[in-house]
Amino acid sequence: VGDVIGKYHPHGDQAVYDTIVRMAQDFSMRYPLIDGQGNFGSIDGDPPAAMRYTEVRMTRLASEMLVDLDKETVEFGPNYDESLTEPLLLPCRFPNLLVNGSAGIAVGMATNIPPHNLNEVVDGLIALIDNPAITVDELIGIVPGPDFPTGGFIHGRSGIEQAYRTGRGSIQMRARTHIETTPKGDRASIVVTEIPYQVNKSRLLETIAALAGEKKIEGIAEVRDESDREGMRIVIELKRDFTDKHEIVLNQLFKHTKLQDSFGIIMLGILNNEPRVFTLKELLVAFLSHRKEVVTRRCRYELKEARKRLHILEGFRIAFDHLEAVIDRIKRAGNPAEAKAALVADYGMSEIQAQSILDMRLHRLTSLEREKIVQEHADISAQIEKLETVLRSERLILDIIREELIEVKVRYGDPRRTEIIDRESEIRIEDIIADEDMVVTISHGGYIKRSPMDVYRHQKRGGKGKIGMTTKEDDFVEHLFIASMHSYILFFTTRGKVYWLKVYNIPEQARSSRGKAIVNFFRLEPGEKISAFLPVRAFEEHRYVVMATRNGKVKKTDLFQFKNVRKDGSGIRALTLEAGDELIGVRMTDGNQEILLSTRGGKAIRFSESEVRNMGRTAAGVKGITLADGDEVVSLEVLTPGATILSVCANGYGKRTPVEEYRRQQRGGQGIITIKTTRRNGPVVGILQVTKEEDVVLMTSSGKIIRIRAADIRVMGRNTQGVRLVHTNPDETVVAVAPVADREVSEAGNDPLLPGL
Repeated sequence: VGDVIGKYHPHGDQAVYDTIVRMAQDFSMRYPLIDGQGNFGSIDGDPPAAMRYTEVRMTRLASEMLVDLDKETVEFGPNYDESLTEPLLLPCRFPNLLVNGSAGIAVGMATNIPPHNLNEVVDGLIALIDNPAITVDELIGIVPGPDFPTGGFIHGRSGIEQAYRTGRGSIQMRARTHIETTPKGDRASIVVTEIPYQVNKSRLLETIAALAGEKKIEGIAEVRDESDREGMRIVIELKRDFTDKHEIVLNQLFKHTKLQDSFGIIMLGILNNEPRVFTLKELLVAFLSHRKEVVTRRCRYELKEARKRLHILEGFRIAFDHLEAVIDRIKRAGNPAEAKAALVADYGMSEIQAQSILDMRLHRLTSLEREKIVQEHADISAQIEKLETVLRSERLILDIIREELIEVKVRYGDPRRTEIIDRESEIRIEDIIADEDMVVTISHGGYIKRSPMDVYRHQKRGGKGKIGMTTKEDDFVEHLFIASMHSYILFFTTRGKVYWLKVYNIPEQARSSRGKAIVNFFRLEPGEKISAFLPVRAFEEHRYVVMATRNGKVKKTDLFQFKNVRKDGSGIRALTLEAGDELIGVRMTDGNQEILLSTRGGKAIRFSESEVRNMGRTAAGVKGITLADGDEVVSLEVLTPGATILSVCANGYGKRTPVEEYRRQQRGGQGIITIKTTRRNGPVVGILQVTKEEDVVLMTSSGKIIRIRAADIRVMGRNTQGVRLVHTNPDETVVAVAPVADREVSEAGNDPLLPGL
């Protein structure tokens, strides 16, 4: 440090020492230039030992930056006090600017060049030597991207390509992680083995612990640093109920911590004393230009020195040809100056040659030494011829550069540490939200919320239920359905319009809360209400939306036609309704299923979907059932073989009836009895098809919810009133029924169709 300050850099000793320390850190430099003895800090941000406790020396690679410095390869200039000279550039045999990168801020400008892999950079230079017209895109195929000393991942190539083409870009770095589970498989841990470049590990751990403590990231039980001399190991142990949700936790960590970080690339350098931003090719061209100058100047220097040596050897040859006479003439001289003058005068030697002969020791006069001098003369002559040939050919100079680059690569190159992933690392909101099934409820007054499925416990048939929503006076829960968090929900209204929403955009609230007004999501017209819902995983072709209206109309439309529903909340037309009619139900089909329409008066009709042709969004549909006076359609079902038909009435009565008891009829008929409606059980509020393995959820006008196993509901014939499913108060009625099927829940991740109302 003292030598640096005293001879070359008249600034504070701490600045010099900090620079030396960084060049010794293998987590800061891709290829360290200093070999340090002692404590030089850590990736945790620990400070290095005081300079009096540390020792340093150059690494072997650093010595390659100084090779041929003594051969007039670069210009020298005076130091700060003009007491010494210092090189203005180093004759570096490899592009350290790219290999180790550079970061700095000056007046009105900044540079931030990431480190790269030495092997790849050398290969890029060789490709440039072989083909000077090579494009940046072709170079990108050889130098795919930065290679950080801490490893990890780079997600996406667009930022790299932009930086290499323009000199500026941004890349996303990610930690390298894997999942470990206990032998029993009941606990999982996220293990981090490599972190992004320039990230402080200790601060990273503190941030993760703080986010876990503040519940901003759910599911973390403990954070441990198990790093040792063998390598980095950060263990993030998850809670038991998050064992299967580790991807969600990991994505949240990527989004909220430095486990994912960005690196802004600014490839700014100084060329000919002028700052400029370089492309990848321009940087490589600049380095090759520098190396050509260095090699050319080195060859010139070696040629000059070889000619000097040859001149002396030629003097030796003259002396050997006249050895006895030369010796006699020297013996007769009165002093060295007279001897030198005599040699110059008698044999035509130069003063340099004459002085070399006078300086020669007697043992050089032996025949063996004479042969060595003759051989050296021949070798030097050949060397001069070779150097002259090289200096006349730029191609030969480039070949020398190529050989030296390959030598550096073989001696110091190593495998890439940072893995480049093609896909971008953008964290979408879906990536940090668990794809869980939710109970979505909507009240008659237009309030919506979602609640986790596990808040509803199983109850026996006839139970009292539990409060599922606190409603305002004269308001009650009108709609209930099950959907996963990542599902799209198409909201169909009584006016025949459809709106678009993601389940995770619906506020999650407590079981007893009212929810959020739907008008805050959509721009509904006066008198327009949400009447039907369709949770959808993906808008696939060969899927159809079947709709039914209160007056008995049905319609079938391609699901794909609803893909571009306006996201500004204004909605689009789903079907055209006649005056006084309303949309009451929507289902998804594959185009070859059977439809069951049920009425409030206890009638139902079963017909083939093929009887309903595919129509456009604005079509009005065709007749599905002929209604009696005062009757109306209350339910639409798409039948599944082996299921039973669950009929639920307003006074809490219901029953299951085998599908086989509903014979297929022609579309447009009056249907058959599905349940006998009386004052005892009340009108029909909903018809569902269920299996005995499924559960159903009933909701009353007062907000109570009861979850019942379908197996606990009696199977009865069509022409019966059913049994009591839930006890209701005199002023309370059942308003909604929805399936909660284990089969549907388990298959929700693969099936684009989810249960809808």
